[in-house]
Amino acid sequence: MKTARRTVFAIALFATVALAADKPNFSGEWVMDASKSDFGPMPPPDSMTRKIEQSDPNLTVTQSQTGGAQGDQTTTAKYSTDGKETVNQMMGNDVKSTAAWDGSSLVIKSKLDFQGNEIGLTSKWSLSEDGKVLTDLWQIASPQGDIQITYVLNKK
Repeated sequence: MKTARRTVFAIALFATVALAADKPNFSGEWVMDASKSDFGPMPPPDSMTRKIEQSDPNLTVTQSQTGGAQGDQTTTAKYSTDGKETVNQMMGNDVKSTAAWDGSSLVIKSKLDFQGNEIGLTSKWSLSEDGKVLTDLWQIASPQGDIQITYVLNKK
């Protein structure tokens, strides 16, 4: 019986470690690579950097950009990677988000009401095998139509 318990415990421990290994850590300073990004119909920012602090389930993202549709701005957003809803501010509006792991990708789903219109945003983060490239695929759903944007960021 003791051997069976030890075996089950060892398998559970191995499975936990294997699952944790599937979740990359996005922490670091990231710089947008405009030549590899795709902004769809949106004007691209002149530059964009992200500082990500990740200690699961806590995730803090500080993003600074110059130029583009929103002009020069710096924003900070906090998420919980365990699927709990968080609320951040964007241009004076509440943005309700959930972040959860989908294999080795982090998916952040957000909704906000902007001038009476509900906007949905799904952001899917993935990390290259060498950990030096973060790809952020955005799908934006609005009454005016859907938009897809891909940000490619290189680690500093």
